[in-house]
Amino acid sequence: MPKIANSVDRSDDWDTKQQLETEGEDFKPLTHEEAQKLLKASPAMSPWKVLAWQLVAGVLVACAAFALTGKQSAGWSAFYGALAVVIPAALMARGMKRGLAAGSAGAAMAGFFFWEAVKIVLTVAMLFAAPRLIASLSWLALVAGFVVTMKVVWVLFLFRPKRFASDKV
Repeated sequence: MPKIANSVDRSDDWDTKQQLETEGEDFKPLTHEEAQKLLKASPAMSPWKVLAWQLVAGVLVACAAFALTGKQSAGWSAFYGALAVVIPAALMARGMKRGLAAGSAGAAMAGFFFWEAVKIVLTVAMLFAAPRLIASLSWLALVAGFVVTMKVVWVLFLFRPKRFASDKV
């Protein structure tokens, strides 16, 4: 019986390795002062500002739902949908703020997963409670408020200040 060769052409791996090594030669790490200047040039947006914009969007959707349908229940449904996004996110932001004070990267990561799970459970619980809390609930308005409020983050992301030339969308 003939032996089956187990050799594989690794020239592609070698070329990739060489390319990565030559690209790395152009890399120059930033000094502490350069890094601080970059951070001050365009600071990250506060999660509280994002939550405030989400709440504003939720109120606008609730007003639009009321104006379009003429029913208060549609407005309250849309507003409740917005609150189902904002309240759990605010709880997560608060929990993460307290958790980051520990200083450990591992603890921060564990805290993130914990607070994300809390946020998801609270959101689902609020959505399940909606029919009991809002008389003549309009699911369409609730979902509209929920979705628009969630998408505010992406709108803010598109209009954020650019830090680097490579940040162009």
